[in-house]
Amino acid sequence: MALRPFAAAPTAVRAISVRVARPTPAQLLLDYELRGDLAQLRIPESPPGALPDGPTEGLWRHTCMELFVSQTTPGPYLEYNLAPCGRWAAYRFSGYRAAMASLTGIRPPRIELRSQADQLLLSADVALPAPFAAADLHLGLTAVVEDAQGLLSYWALSHTGDRPDFHRADSFGVEI
Repeated sequence: MALRPFAAAPTAVRAISVRVARPTPAQLLLDYELRGDLAQLRIPESPPGALPDGPTEGLWRHTCMELFVSQTTPGPYLEYNLAPCGRWAAYRFSGYRAAMASLTGIRPPRIELRSQADQLLLSADVALPAPFAAADLHLGLTAVVEDAQGLLSYWALSHTGDRPDFHRADSFGVEI
């Protein structure tokens, strides 16, 4: 599925697409592919040594891929931030931007990165907590891309508001 930029795309990014699979009710596999001139983008690098055991706050302020998961829209939903450097964060919301809390008691997403001069492929294996694991799901597939000057572009399946807002239930465009 192709993601679209909120406004004019940075010239360094030609396209972003996402493939999704659900091999088990409690698991999502995602492949985000960004094509463009990676030298013109800020891509967080893996830190030397081991990654932190837990989540990292503020990943959405830089290049990162995101996943939003809901059973019903509107309603409670989850947000996962998946950074190219392997860091991650996950949150639970009771409704549109309401009662945000860290999602605890989950297996950390497994993130793998492969890149070439013109392609970044981020693969993620995401475990879903109950009750999301036992339900049909609505997904929001999104990305934030930071260019070399520090400007952010916002990518999603659809943008339904007058500003980029990945939390809007009417933009959760994939049912799985």
